[in-house]
Amino acid sequence: MTFWKPHSLAKPHANQLDLRMGDRVVSTVDLDGVARGTEGKVILANGFNWQRYRVLFVNGVEMGDLDQRNIAPTGKAAKRLAKAAK
Repeated sequence: MTFWKPHSLAKPHANQLDLRMGDRVVSTVDLDGVARGTEGKVILANGFNWQRYRVLFVNGVEMGDLDQRNIAPTGKAAKRLAKAAK
């Protein structure tokens, strides 16, 4: 699987997720083919004004254009973002 480097100008606005490729996430809503609570991994982070992510979920579904309305960080990503918010 190919992983893409985020563009250097892609910076999140206030209240947006600042995820990196490889970060673990969980779906917070039901999506097409993905039930709420399904875990996944960020495989693409992109966007200039709107930071969005492509996620490969554990059930094999790959979905793009996801943001804080659809996913939440888990594990090390959640700890890193909580620490940065302090």
